[in-house]
Amino acid sequence: MNYDAILVVSFGGPESPEDVIPFLENVLRGRNVPRERMLAVAEHYYHFEGKSPINQQTRELIAALKTELEQHGPKLPVYWGNRNWHPMLAETLQRMRQDGIRRALAFVTSAYSSYSGCRQYREDIARAQKEIGSGAPEIDKLRPFFNHPGFIEASEDRVRDALQQVPADAQQNIQVIYVAHSIPLSMAKTSDYVRQLEEVRKLVSSRLGVGNDALVYQSRSGAPGQPWLEPDILDYLREVKSRNLASAVVLAPISFISDHMEVLYDLDIEARQLCDSLALPMVRAKTVGVHPKFIAMIRELIVERTNPSTERRALGSLGPRQDVCAENCCPAPQHPARPQAAQETRVVP
Repeated sequence: MNYDAILVVSFGGPESPEDVIPFLENVLRGRNVPRERMLAVAEHYYHFEGKSPINQQTRELIAALKTELEQHGPKLPVYWGNRNWHPMLAETLQRMRQDGIRRALAFVTSAYSSYSGCRQYREDIARAQKEIGSGAPEIDKLRPFFNHPGFIEASEDRVRDALQQVPADAQQNIQVIYVAHSIPLSMAKTSDYVRQLEEVRKLVSSRLGVGNDALVYQSRSGAPGQPWLEPDILDYLREVKSRNLASAVVLAPISFISDHMEVLYDLDIEARQLCDSLALPMVRAKTVGVHPKFIAMIRELIVERTNPSTERRALGSLGPRQDVCAENCCPAPQHPARPQAAQETRVVP
């Protein structure tokens, strides 16, 4: 298949205090979330001077990917479009049309299969194409990459680095806690999200020789009575301390490829404050970001789509995901909650 561009698709985030409310209004458009809750979430951003790290980290990823493609090919231009903040997807597709781009491959900054981590991105792209109208470029999404060697090896390196940062007097029984974004149970039942997370946990821990580990969830949103994936990270940390499960913990945010606001606020602030109050040493592993193995993986995903004879690499027992999802894969939730497997803000209606 011939392609003439790469499109990096991300969630987007505000870059100044003036951006915060318009950004949140974009995220919450059409959802029944009280304004006072939105304003409470806005305070998370104001805590960081109104700037989410996600856009800058996406710029860094794109710069690294451009270098990778220039050095190893295919030499394709790289565009960037966001779901909820500038550069918006429709703006980017308009520019691509003006540049004569006819067919592009989309790399979505979400490693897993779920409605919000995969299908919703494809719906966003289709909506932007419809807005552009005639001449909008065709876009094919690259497959989910949770078990690709490049993602697993980069995650392994990040966790290993964090393990080495645990204080010497707390290293006797370290627990690695893999942290993923929670989603409603109704959504989890219609996708392989949990199964894929468990596979990443197993693969990374096995490679590191880690026997004491756990998978927990963060950033639950939605109505209080609606069941979401558990245990919650804060509840679990209290359990670790009360049951003496570890001398220290390493938090590995494996459902994020970059430091979203939720990583900074929910883990670096809330979880750290709790660990400090519990006298439980904690280190947070970095996200894969621009790890060279991860950037090389993106190029490999591009090559396997442009050259069908290329090996489709995957570790573990689940095999490589298909390029095109089945029609009934990861259907949209039938309720007004706003889950995001790779979202930027936590909102509780």
